[in-house]
Amino acid sequence: MAAKAGAAASFMFMLFLLNTACHAHLSPAFYDSSCPNALSTIRTAIRSAIASDRRMAASLIRLHFHDCFVQGCDASILLDETSSIQSEKTALGNLKFLTLLEVGGPSYAVKLGRRDSTTASRTLANAELPAFFESLESLISRFQKKGLTARDMVALSGSHTLGQAQCFTFRERIYNHSNIDAGFASTRRRRCPRVGSDATLAPLDLVTPNSFDNNYFKNLMQNSNGGSTDSIVSEYSRNPARFKSDFGSAMIKMGDIGLLTGSAGQIRRICSGVNN
Repeated sequence: MAAKAGAAASFMFMLFLLNTACHAHLSPAFYDSSCPNALSTIRTAIRSAIASDRRMAASLIRLHFHDCFVQGCDASILLDETSSIQSEKTALGNLKFLTLLEVGGPSYAVKLGRRDSTTASRTLANAELPAFFESLESLISRFQKKGLTARDMVALSGSHTLGQAQCFTFRERIYNHSNIDAGFASTRRRRCPRVGSDATLAPLDLVTPNSFDNNYFKNLMQNSNGGSTDSIVSEYSRNPARFKSDFGSAMIKMGDIGLLTGSAGQIRRICSGVNN
């Protein structure tokens, strides 16, 4: 818990640093003059967090994703519950979990200069965050509504090569589905019984769970079932450079969802609460 708290504090500090100006246009060079040490400070904090707990790399990616899909990339996910704010932290999709260069991932130019929201929405979070049990068609539709293509979605799903999932999220698959690698299912059943142990963690990538690579797609290819995105999965399984390039592009696109710039929103003094 201490490592998680430290990583969360580091990420909040990073968000604070990235939200300290009010120009209307985002740019990777936004803070070159006003805060030239921002990125090196952030990089040090993130390296420390990941060194303390390797799962933090996956957690930070997921935090970014869950923020952007609910009223845009505005740090609304960080707001605590108040009499006027229903915190997104208690939405169903966020209850169970609360840079990439540090784990072998791609480098891409992050646009800087966005501002923080003054609101949050648990209702929107429950309605708009994709669920692990949804069909491929439903997931594609959700991503398209956010301006992301099926290729973007597949590339972003490759982040599951990192981190771990809780037993309750994959129990149905390992016990009741046939289109899954038998060896993988058997391995997962050892730590995930039919009943209980819901919070038991297990990596989705058995080979390199702490490295950002394309093994997630190689694993998927063992039981391809003719879905509409199979050709993209196959491409990424054979071409790790293309996967990393597309992942970086998709992260930038996702980071453009619902931006607050200029005089919109605010620059929070405390990341978990609206300024008084």
